[in-house]
This record gives sequence, C-alpha cells and structure tokens, in this order.
Amino acid sequence: MTAVSTSETVSPSTGTLGKAIALVELVALSERPLRFTDILDLAGQPRGTLHRQLGHLVEEGLLELNADHCYEPGLRLLKLASRAWGRSDLRRLAAPHLQALHDATGETIHLGMLRDTEIIYLDKVESRQAVRMASQIGRASPAYCTGVGKAALAALPQSRLDALLDVMDFRPFTQHTIVARPVLEAEIAAIRKAGHAFDREEHEAGIRCVAAAIFDQERTFVGGVSVTGPAYRVGEEMLDTWAPLVRAAAEAVMEEIAARLGPKG
Repeated sequence: MTAVSTSETVSPSTGTLGKAIALVELVALSERPLRFTDILDLAGQPRGTLHRQLGHLVEEGLLELNADHCYEPGLRLLKLASRAWGRSDLRRLAAPHLQALHDATGETIHLGMLRDTEIIYLDKVESRQAVRMASQIGRASPAYCTGVGKAALAALPQSRLDALLDVMDFRPFTQHTIVARPVLEAEIAAIRKAGHAFDREEHEAGIRCVAAAIFDQERTFVGGVSVTGPAYRVGEEMLDTWAPLVRAAAEAVMEEIAARLGPKG
C-alpha cells in the first residue's frame, strides 16, 4: 500500500505557497507516518529546500514532528479543519436527516462533496453494528468507484462530466471496479434515470452502498448522501430497499437548503 496517491505529490512548477500546502497534504493524507526521507522521495524537492519548508510548517503549527521522527498534522491545522467543518452549511442542514437515515437502516451514513475527480467526506454517522466502516471525515475517495462519487458524476452537466472523465485516472481497487470509460458512462446514464447510485464492492472489497445526489435550489450538485455496510449483511435486495430512503434523505436536505439558505445572489 502506498502512502499517498500520485495526485498528491508536489509539482516542480508549483509556487512556494503551493509547495507548502502540498507538503501539508502529503502528511495529512498519508496512510502511514512519513519520515523526512519518505517526503523527500515523494515531494521531488531539493533536500535543503524541503528541510526548510518542513521546518517552517512545524514552526507555524501546521505540522508536528513526533517522537519517532515522523511528521503528522499539527494542532493548528486540526483547529482550522475543525472550524471549517463546523461552519459547513451543508453539514449543518444535513445532520438531522443523516441521523434519521441512520435510525432507519442502522448502517453507516456518509455526506460527501465533489472536489475535482474525488469525493471528500464531510460527515459520518457511525453504524450501530459491531463491524464498522473505516472511513474518515475529510478523507478523499475516487468518484468513479464510490456511491456518492457516481451520484455526483451523474448530477453534473454533460460538458463538466466529459471534462472530468478526460482526466480521470481509472485503476482497479477491487475485481469489481469499473475501469472502462464506456462502461462507467453507461452506468451514469442509468443513475440519472434511477436517481440513485450503487457501489457494489468497487472501491473496497466487501463493502456496498447506495447513494443519492443533493442539489441546491438552482439544481446544481452540492453533495451526496449514502448508506454503507459490509457485503455479508448487505445484499442486492437490501440496497434496493434502502434506495428510496436515501433519495428521501437527499430530498429532505434539499428542502432544508431551499428553506434555510434561500436563493443565490
């Protein structure tokens, strides 16, 4: 398992601020602790420059160097992330409806939004079951092989969808992952008709989910909601049963957006 995806490495053409932000992302999104030599291999910066950059980030509290000489997110970064998360209008408005969906299904509920070709999870209601999801708020997952991601892609205007598909890095996470663009496009067409999307063990083996898109009052995609569970207790019939519940939750959030936030502009 690699520490980070290639999309999180530092581009040589990025400016000083961009390189610093990219270093923070390398550390924060890594699946394992990173030492200086790990970051040096990933960042592609000169050793001296990288050492200074990391030193500045530690001084500013955005990164910390732990007792094992590994870098980890600093308390200042966590404070900023917490403040941004707490101020999310979408998260605030969706919260009671996520809880209601959780009460109805007993499984893990996610709220996510699209960022480029990835889904960022904004909120999560944990399953009541003993076996739970390992997902985390703030984590990114590929749009083409996740329920919320495919619901998001299906909600986009065709021109925007085509642009994302042109730059999408298809790779198989499991034997069920869709890696052929024509197959994904056919599924997106089906999602548009059905109003919901499935993840049938496409991102993680043994994990299934059903998701629906959330639109604002101008019919612009703003997020997606999903219910997720392990395949051994979530069969195809269960996904079909949950689909209307997930669509209803998304519609309830849309009503909240229309009532609380009002029209744009």
